[in-house]
Amino acid sequence: MTLQKDSNCICPLGGVMDIISKKWALLVINTIGNSHKIRYSEIRDVLGEINSKVLSDRLKELENAGLIKREAYAEIPPRVEYSLTEDGKTLREAIVPLMKWVYSKNTERTNTPCDIAYSETRT
Repeated sequence: MTLQKDSNCICPLGGVMDIISKKWALLVINTIGNSHKIRYSEIRDVLGEINSKVLSDRLKELENAGLIKREAYAEIPPRVEYSLTEDGKTLREAIVPLMKWVYSKNTERTNTPCDIAYSETRT
């Protein structure tokens, strides 16, 4: 994983937390992981409430961190697909126990992007 070094960071977890603690980051990772390859508009449709600028920012940050891969095709109209890198896949696997724990405490399902991410992870 390519994480930015911060001279003030005394814990290796700090770089990871800087990326995944941002709003929507984990849901973007899981949404991409639910598909092997997915387009921007499909991610936006799954997440529903996400702002286009925020989605673009998260995708760039996750790509810079080495968690997702952006593949642009020289076609008209242009086509761009996103997929998880190996680091992204292992991070997604690490998130699953946290999701299981949260849903073991809260059985009320509301069909939010979080619920969709969790239910698709279980299958």
